[in-house]
Amino acid sequence: MKYRNKGLIVVILSIVASCKVTQKYDAPDAKIISNYRSQTQADSNTVASKNWSDFFTDTALRKIIADGLEENLDLKMGIQRIVAAEAAFSQSRQAFFPEINGTASIKRSRLAFPQGYGLINNATQYDAGLTMAWEADIWGRLKSSKKAALANLLATEAAQRAIRSKLVADIATNYYALLALDQKLKVLELALENRKKDVLTMRELKASAVVNGAAVVQSEANQYAVEVLIPDIKRQIRETENVLCLLLGRPSGAIERTALSNQKLPLDLSAGIPVQLLRFRPDVAEAELVFRTAFEQVNVAKTAFYPGFNITAAGGFTSFDISEWFTNAGLFANIMGGLTQPVFNRGVNKARLKTAEAQQQEAFYNFNKTLLTAGKEVSDALFSLESASLKETSRRNELRSLEKAVDFTKELLRYSSATNYTDVLLSEQNLLNAQMDRIDDQLQQWQAVIALYRAVGGGSQDYDDTERFVNNQKNH
Repeated sequence: MKYRNKGLIVVILSIVASCKVTQKYDAPDAKIISNYRSQTQADSNTVASKNWSDFFTDTALRKIIADGLEENLDLKMGIQRIVAAEAAFSQSRQAFFPEINGTASIKRSRLAFPQGYGLINNATQYDAGLTMAWEADIWGRLKSSKKAALANLLATEAAQRAIRSKLVADIATNYYALLALDQKLKVLELALENRKKDVLTMRELKASAVVNGAAVVQSEANQYAVEVLIPDIKRQIRETENVLCLLLGRPSGAIERTALSNQKLPLDLSAGIPVQLLRFRPDVAEAELVFRTAFEQVNVAKTAFYPGFNITAAGGFTSFDISEWFTNAGLFANIMGGLTQPVFNRGVNKARLKTAEAQQQEAFYNFNKTLLTAGKEVSDALFSLESASLKETSRRNELRSLEKAVDFTKELLRYSSATNYTDVLLSEQNLLNAQMDRIDDQLQQWQAVIALYRAVGGGSQDYDDTERFVNNQKNH
């Protein structure tokens, strides 16, 4: 009879285990376009596959980025989040093993007997033993919890790579902004020297009765107009240096750098195809892994509606006389198995399932939004780069013409009455504006290059974490 009961239990558990409560994960159905807006040709080559040290050739910038990746405080905080996620994943793996606890106690008590039998005072009981509890993962709750913890760990690692990618881009963007400000300061300082020379020239021409006093004071005002711009540029330089120092995790100070005139744009700026964003963009990978975590949490919530099979056991020694511990009289042991089926828990399980399903749907929408945002950023960067390139020839021609205009008006003012100082002032101001705009054009090109590199997922190496996740799931 006992053997038949044991066989019946085995059959029941086998039938129960064959019931599929949890679902197998499938990647979310994302709407991915074939190419980016305004992209005439596309292939699988992408700058995202390049390490930042290969993409950026400026040696000073390389050193700054390396320092930032080593000392940036946001990255260090991200590492601690990974450590916490790793601990949670490790704990989820241990859930498959039984929980064992050791107990030891000494209890003193007064034992009272019925009337007439007196009292036994100061009775001491000695207990020592082990307890064990183990949950059979019939419905896949523990397995789904483990998968959720793994997905959360990898999502945390992807978030860390997203911080890394943003840090590389932020350092490079501020570095080139600093170079542009340096170049503007040089242009203004040279313009100021020319304005000072103009003032001396106007005074000489007035002494020769070629111009009047109005030309002199206009030249002086022109000089002051340039002087007043220099403090603002120096302030912006100082602030940009301070921003870079913050990104590098160091106190505010000077930043070693080269010059904007020494920079050469990368020749290969292939954006690749949108489907590659799933692999190279860390925030896209993170969004999918968050969805995966939410999916497994739904599986966990579903298992709460089914009975749990638990086995508990205890064994050890107990006695009023410690000398009897290791005898048959002091030894005790028991084992118990049972099913726990939720009957009425005030809707907790239903609420938990609805919450998990809502969070999964929210994660799905967030994944699609992140993917769309990534595509938009690539398209914006491509068009910004194209716009800056289109302006290059026109700006060069404009500068050449304005330089000639300044020379011509100065010559006419000195040797002819066909012009006046107002024309000189206007031509000089137009030239200065064009020179400053030219620097902004160069900065725009670099900003577009950096934005494109980040938008396609560059600067976030390496990409092995996502592949490790996929391989892990195939093995389970």
